[in-house]
Amino acid sequence: MSRSAFLFASATREPGPWKAALDAALPAYDVRVWPEVGAPDDVRYVLLWKPPAGLLGTLPNLEVAFSLGAGVDGLVDDPELPPGIPLVKMGEPGLVEGMWAYVLYHVLRYHRRMPEYEAQQARREWRELDQRPHRACRVGIMGLGRLGAATATRLAALDFDVAGWSRSPHRIEGVTCHHGDAGLDAFLRRTDILVCLLPLTEQTRGIIGARTIARLPRGAVVINAARGGHQVEDELVAALDSGHLSAATLDVFATEPLPAAHPLWAHPRVTITPHVASITDPVAAALEVAENVRRHEAGEPMAGVVDRSLGY
Repeated sequence: MSRSAFLFASATREPGPWKAALDAALPAYDVRVWPEVGAPDDVRYVLLWKPPAGLLGTLPNLEVAFSLGAGVDGLVDDPELPPGIPLVKMGEPGLVEGMWAYVLYHVLRYHRRMPEYEAQQARREWRELDQRPHRACRVGIMGLGRLGAATATRLAALDFDVAGWSRSPHRIEGVTCHHGDAGLDAFLRRTDILVCLLPLTEQTRGIIGARTIARLPRGAVVINAARGGHQVEDELVAALDSGHLSAATLDVFATEPLPAAHPLWAHPRVTITPHVASITDPVAAALEVAENVRRHEAGEPMAGVVDRSLGY
């Protein structure tokens, strides 16, 4: 008689460390690595990141689908996902720490005008640039979930003028919170550095486009560490070319890997990273998944369950 199976499926993650961590955390399960699915009837749980098309529809006894990251748009949008299957997003602490550290680094980099100093170095030019205090730099965080709230709190602790915007109301000490369509305009007009940490939904798709960018002050900066679907890339490039945006840091793109011929690679005002703002640690993630499996089998609520009607 075969054991119940736990399937790890990712087209972009090296499977070795994940299988080792899951074997250690889930000794009662036969941990399998896609594409070696084995008997599909055995699979009760899956841990996924950018799963192969159609996979979820081949697992008749699937009970829970776990996301390898904090986002679940790739799972919510999968037409093969059975409607009754719970989706669980990753919440391991390293994801939060990685995100606020990435954003903090790039906010400080722009605030301290490092791209300009790097350009001066290339010209062998010695010139001091004006420097504002932290409190004069207005950072705006779009998305106030776990990642956004932690990032906003860290920036506020460094005396930046921080505001946040989200679909529903939030209260965060030291952060001015806006929400809904009614609060978006005021939020954008006061933001010098815009950071996108939103979940990707039909309501947020394309939100970093011409209409949003036009409401930012001239010379603003955009940092997108959420999803490529949030940005309209040609409109973003147009805003950079016109000078309405002074710079952008982009960790995510509509097509990943970013095609070699894409104009963003060579744009002098763009910093590109390959979707690495925050990376899940296999050992911590496996322990979190194992605890949720225990809860599920004990009839207890799991942590991080997604509201599929909202998409996050």
